[in-house]
Amino acid sequence: MDISLIHSPLYEGGGILEERETSPETVPKERTGLLRRIRKNRYLYLMVAPAVILVFLFSYVTLFGWVIAFKDYRLGQDILRADWVGFKHFREFLLEGSDWGYLLRNTLVMNISMLFIGIFCAVAFALLMNELRNKRFAKGIQTVSFFPFFISWVIVYSIVHSLFAVSTGAINEWLVDAGIIKKGFNILGDEKYAWGLVIIMSLWKSLGYNAVVFIAAIAGIPPEEYEAAEIDGASRWQRVTNVTIPNLMPTVVVLLIMNSGWILNSNFDMYYLFTNPTNWQKMEVLDMYIYKYGLKLGNYPYSIAVGMMKSVVSIVLLFLVNQISKRISEKSIL
Repeated sequence: MDISLIHSPLYEGGGILEERETSPETVPKERTGLLRRIRKNRYLYLMVAPAVILVFLFSYVTLFGWVIAFKDYRLGQDILRADWVGFKHFREFLLEGSDWGYLLRNTLVMNISMLFIGIFCAVAFALLMNELRNKRFAKGIQTVSFFPFFISWVIVYSIVHSLFAVSTGAINEWLVDAGIIKKGFNILGDEKYAWGLVIIMSLWKSLGYNAVVFIAAIAGIPPEEYEAAEIDGASRWQRVTNVTIPNLMPTVVVLLIMNSGWILNSNFDMYYLFTNPTNWQKMEVLDMYIYKYGLKLGNYPYSIAVGMMKSVVSIVLLFLVNQISKRISEKSIL
């Protein structure tokens, strides 16, 4: 017998004791694999931890405030001691009021238009950029188109106001002085221009940013596909329609699915600046309605109830569009 075993903690009374610690063989493979991955990537998890904690605190812990939608709460009260009213505020919005009609109309018309027009124009812009042979010129165009994304909506509104104000706008003044029109167009105040104005402004601001995704997707297309098409005698336009566009379709589908969950969410800054007393019937969306009743009128339970319904419908839309895409094109994100 090995003499070293006598002094070993595993040896007692002339026999070898069973090992007390669990051997690796007794640990489930899934658990050991997970622990091994965590230990291997521990520094990456530590880097991500602050973002995860912030999202948890500000996006999930705050969901406790949804209980206000079921109570008769007033600012300064203890939330838990406020009177319980059930679905009263939900009934007020859906059954007793008529605001939801024009709110859904404005929200859906503008957001769906922005989504489809934005993606279509971004794809077209990316295709045109890919066809440019002078790469230095192409990079310059891409930089210029990307720049508006970094401009705040306050500055955008100031630019639009300085150009299209009825009496002081530069373009309106020029048209009146040239005798083309007798009175300046009230683009910022007339409700018939409201939808077109915000759609165009949103497109101008986000075109370069959205096109980057498709330019990157085009760069990832294997050159062999273009070479094969060229050998088969395909023209330049046929290479675009038969090679480039089909390879972009998965990216388009993913973007449509991801953005479908945001159909009821609007860019608050844009609507806050471009909405005024003369065009609010065409400009007021769900987010502006929630802001009006919540922060301006102090009716927190009612505004939270509307916000809850908007969030639930957005989640349902996301899963619905995902399932439709999976059945039609066999592409999905969930």
